[in-house]
Amino acid sequence: MRISVVVLTLVLTAVLLAAAVPKLTGQAQMRARMAHLGVSPERTRMIGGLEIAAIIGLLLGLLWPPLGVAAAIGLALLMIGAAIHHARVKDPIPATMIPVVFAAAAGALAILHLANG
Repeated sequence: MRISVVVLTLVLTAVLLAAAVPKLTGQAQMRARMAHLGVSPERTRMIGGLEIAAIIGLLLGLLWPPLGVAAAIGLALLMIGAAIHHARVKDPIPATMIPVVFAAAAGALAILHLANG
């Protein structure tokens, strides 16, 4: 099961990094997408910072699993918030479901950490 923890951690961190960098650097396309959701540029940078914190927590969680559990739970909550924002602006179902899928993956990672002891 340890392999599944490592693989899922690496997949989640790669996806998060791809999402966090445009938020932190203020890329125009990301600013427009976040504005569509009603998220200010300041909050967008904060979300990008939280995603970087999640990346660090998930990776360090490979060395100390309790941190990985906490980071995975935090990430799941962040993704649930993203899904709520998408639902509020009535985005299409696929756009709303993407963060739900990542929330489920983060939850699965937390469970895998706990199962590994």
